[in-house]
Amino acid sequence: MTMATRSVCQVFRRRFASAAASLRPLPAEVRSQRNAVFSREQARQRALYPRIEKIEVSMHGPGLDGTLLIMNRGMSTPLSCARHLTDHHVKNSALALVDGELWPLHQPLTSSCSLTLLTFKDGDPTLVNQAYWRSCAALLGQVIETAFKDEYSVELLSIPEVPVTSGAFCCDVLLDPQLDSWTPSEESLRSLTRGAQQLIHQDRAWEPLEVAPSVALEVFSHSRCKQEEVEQKASQNPKGTVMLYRCGDHVLLSGGPLVARTGLCSQYEVTALHNLGQGSWGVHRRAQGVSLPLQLQAHHTVWRKLRQRAEKLVDVPRSEEGTPAPPTSQEAPL
Repeated sequence: MTMATRSVCQVFRRRFASAAASLRPLPAEVRSQRNAVFSREQARQRALYPRIEKIEVSMHGPGLDGTLLIMNRGMSTPLSCARHLTDHHVKNSALALVDGELWPLHQPLTSSCSLTLLTFKDGDPTLVNQAYWRSCAALLGQVIETAFKDEYSVELLSIPEVPVTSGAFCCDVLLDPQLDSWTPSEESLRSLTRGAQQLIHQDRAWEPLEVAPSVALEVFSHSRCKQEEVEQKASQNPKGTVMLYRCGDHVLLSGGPLVARTGLCSQYEVTALHNLGQGSWGVHRRAQGVSLPLQLQAHHTVWRKLRQRAEKLVDVPRSEEGTPAPPTSQEAPL
């Protein structure tokens, strides 16, 4: 594609986006619709257990072996079990193992089982750390989705599965074509960080809900990107289902379990918003950040080094990605 042709395409896309903006629903209306579908499906699933039936939950872990709890089928969650133990278990548990399967803390138990509560200070915290990294990326996506004024569209693309050793968690986004040439300032990144810290301070739960693809497609009926992701994730899951999470009024699609609540995050900073170039939906961006959980805080000199490392682009293989002409700087209102 020649430079002239690319410029004409970009102008056309911006004009088309401007016209489409007047037709698309407001972000608040989209969030409300997603919440309504999530709540309806959550109520339907809870109604599958009309009678209280007891189950036995055998607890495992330091000081808990041999502990047997009698809980309610389809109602009690691993967090409910933690509340029958000590305040320490309630505050420090991030995830659970149910019969050896990773299990979100807020997901109801459906049969008698063995249960292990997982924390960041376990002998092998690999699974918890990965869920934490994924949760921090989900939090970043939630902040970005509501950071811009209503006249700018924001589409969350995906949460790349990257190891903690990559140095930064990341969330891929598609901003309004009007912002194709925008380069975020340090103040813009600080504003995103403040938004994340507000959600952390509110200590909101990540509510899990396993659903059929048809439900997820209805949830994301306003997002072509998410509908495609729903179909992909459902095809990869032997059960054919997908996992949704809700945090406040934000509903997201996740490729793996998230930790129990935003309050488990402590030090948290948005470090970069990289331009990845032209992708299948437009100009793709990769938002990045770094964080440490409440139980593992770092000295400010160590944190500064972690932050500097998290500024560098995390390389995630992409199937379709082009390289556009270098953008010119433009400041955008957050």
